[in-house]
Amino acid sequence: MLSLYICKSYSIITVMHLKAHFSKQKLTSAVIFFILSFSNFYLEAQSTVSALKNGSKIDVFVNKNFFTSYIFSQEEKYPFFFPVNGPSNASVSSMRNANYPHHSSLFFGCDMVNEGNYWQEGLDRGQILSIRADIIQAEGEKVIIENECIWRRPGALAPIKDIRKITISSPSTGICQIDFDITMEMLIDVMIKKTNHSLFSGRLDPDLAVINGGTMVNAEGQIGEKGTFGKPSPWIDCYGNRGKTIEGMAIIQHPSNKWYASQWFTRDYGFFSPTPMYWPKDDIGTALKKGEQVKLRYRVIVHAGDTKAAKIAEHFEKYKAE
Repeated sequence: MLSLYICKSYSIITVMHLKAHFSKQKLTSAVIFFILSFSNFYLEAQSTVSALKNGSKIDVFVNKNFFTSYIFSQEEKYPFFFPVNGPSNASVSSMRNANYPHHSSLFFGCDMVNEGNYWQEGLDRGQILSIRADIIQAEGEKVIIENECIWRRPGALAPIKDIRKITISSPSTGICQIDFDITMEMLIDVMIKKTNHSLFSGRLDPDLAVINGGTMVNAEGQIGEKGTFGKPSPWIDCYGNRGKTIEGMAIIQHPSNKWYASQWFTRDYGFFSPTPMYWPKDDIGTALKKGEQVKLRYRVIVHAGDTKAAKIAEHFEKYKAE
């Protein structure tokens, strides 16, 4: 809020300064109107984001319009976001269809962890359990959520605990942004056998999927499952028609990530995930030692328009510098 006040004040001061400096040249009202219009545009583009904890979920609003819920119920396999509303106010992500009930919108999990399964349905096979979910910043240009989780299953030692920092903002009109920063700590020696079910993932709403006329494209311009599957790339964007409009969702990997740039597991029906565990160097698995920490960062851009209009490549350039 302070930055908005400074911006507005700066614009007013600028106009006064120009009036004084150019008084003899009779600064026109058109110039003043332009400056004030630019200031108003900036102010309008800055959105207020707010968060409210409601039982086992945190609801997030952008300019008082519902955007997403972060759900961390003890009855769920793992915490996840749903819905994730685009500019049309319909979700760009989907939830547990009949063929893939383990795809919960926008989520983080992993299969084949020390014989446990922290991805597919069945809590007895493994569960990523939220033990603390706090709103660190509830309102302003962004909200910040901190979530602590333990990976557990009956009859076995917990292999991993993690802390997630989730920052949600709306940096410009038609753009909502979710930053998902996670630190995983190995509580014991961990072996993740080769699996296509791993780490940060998104399941698109069918409206936006390639099989229904949507587009999936990576940073290199390769398209669809055929072009993107198994290819390392900093990001993938998916978008499609919503009535007379276009909207979509991109997932960006931060260059500081272990395994960057991970290869992508993609499906034309609407699934995409940077999935390093499916391509281990020895084709067997990924070993992590007790006490080892793995820090991973992802940025989700929910946007109006196609990849070019949403400036996804520019979003990546900005993100990698942060």
